[in-house]
Amino acid sequence: MFSSSAPIQRPQSLREQTYQVLRSAILSGEFASDSRLVETQIAKKLQVSRTPIREALQQLQKEQLIVADGNGNLRVISFSIEDAQNLYRCRLVLEQESVSDACKHATPEQLEKIELLVQEAEKASAQHPNPLTSYQLLHLDYQFHRALVECSGNPWLSLLLDQLFDKMALLRIQTVQRNLQVLEIRSEHRQIYEAIAQRNVKKALASIRTHLTSSQNRVIAEIEQLQAKV
Repeated sequence: MFSSSAPIQRPQSLREQTYQVLRSAILSGEFASDSRLVETQIAKKLQVSRTPIREALQQLQKEQLIVADGNGNLRVISFSIEDAQNLYRCRLVLEQESVSDACKHATPEQLEKIELLVQEAEKASAQHPNPLTSYQLLHLDYQFHRALVECSGNPWLSLLLDQLFDKMALLRIQTVQRNLQVLEIRSEHRQIYEAIAQRNVKKALASIRTHLTSSQNRVIAEIEQLQAKV
């Protein structure tokens, strides 16, 4: 647990530091799906009292990254197929708005940033074996989609997608860790970028729908395989 984490530094807010360490551990997959979070064990590892641990866990529970089981134990959320479908449905609505606005408002500098992210994804995907971890690949995917919504010029859309991206990251890390093929950030990202660069709203909408629908199908297929092994 917390293989890469250092003890909490006290000059800063213990609660905030603890929250960030736990959040990172959850989203990176250090805590497996449905794993139990025990205050005493976390406090010992991070060398802090249980108060900031408890406060951080309460915040993570509000964000629905952890949930209480029937016995009151806190566990990392485990997503069902229905959860995946609902998350992707929400994401599709928001990201269609994102790419549509990006076609109209993206600046040359923003387009250049997106193209560089596409090129980075292409280089990573072309290397065998892939030197990036599943968490690094997912972060690269996040940067691409975050760059798209920045082009929209809509701060409220950015806020909504940020909240959704956390859940999506956790859903996907739980599947990508076992199968990197679940994540396609090469050809599908390029198709989206090229449509936006051409200011082609119709093509951009079709590309984002294809990308997210394909991603959903890959994730659900992986969940089904994982459930079959239980």
